[in-house]
Amino acid sequence: MLLAEDNPMMAKALEGIVERDFDLVATVGDGSALVEAASRLQPDVIVADISMPLLSGIEATRELRKTGVHSRIILLTMHADVPIAKEALRSGASGYLVKLSAAKELVPAIRQVLLGKTYVTPLIGEDPETFMKDSAGKASGGSL
Repeated sequence: MLLAEDNPMMAKALEGIVERDFDLVATVGDGSALVEAASRLQPDVIVADISMPLLSGIEATRELRKTGVHSRIILLTMHADVPIAKEALRSGASGYLVKLSAAKELVPAIRQVLLGKTYVTPLIGEDPETFMKDSAGKASGGSL
């Protein structure tokens, strides 16, 4: 697993959440470093902040998809915002999670995306199946 988070305190908190269950291969602090590390390390899962310097998490996801990186990507944000969540999934992400709920949702979200399913936080307040059809043109394989 690769983690991309520009806030050092948040990065440490996220590391603490995931390292009991997953092998964390690297933590980077900006979108450009994310693209470089993901291309080199080819992790199964990437957890990335949407708002990062140099490239946003959404821009980095698009770049990774263009270069053929097939990692499952979960994008994190401070906002339970439906249009941003839909854009995140259209960019090629497998999940969208609000940082406020990361302690409770991150590990289950990672497990969902590793199974090839899509994870969208219930905090956005929309029916998951409808949301997934609207944003990706197909239903998700997972439940929330």
